[in-house]
Amino acid sequence: MEIKRVGTQASAKGPGDWFTGTVRIDPLFQAAEPARVQGASVTFEPGARTAWHTHPLGQTLIVTAGCGRCQREGGPVEEIRPGDVVWFPPAEKHWHGAAPPTAMTHIAIQESLNGKVVDWMEQVSDAQYESGK
Repeated sequence: MEIKRVGTQASAKGPGDWFTGTVRIDPLFQAAEPARVQGASVTFEPGARTAWHTHPLGQTLIVTAGCGRCQREGGPVEEIRPGDVVWFPPAEKHWHGAAPPTAMTHIAIQESLNGKVVDWMEQVSDAQYESGK
């Protein structure tokens, strides 16, 4: 058994190559092999968002606070709120972040495949964020 005590893992700023705006990443867990799962609590300030990206084994988001947005490639921008659970299948290109007027926090859970959990792509433009195109 392992207990990760609150406050024992350092927060990190979301890197500018992967995020637009102010984002804080708080690690929650990373299972030891042979398990592959890991999770983090991610807080996006108003208007902040990820770049487009995929996950080799998919990703689950559990919204815990605020109001956010997410979109899969070719789909509409969707509003997400606390209690919503979002599943992105393996290799589905997508982004997620806060709505313009409010911050949003979600727990992100994904698995690694050959040591990789994410493939980062281009930034989401302001036009894409606002219109979903």
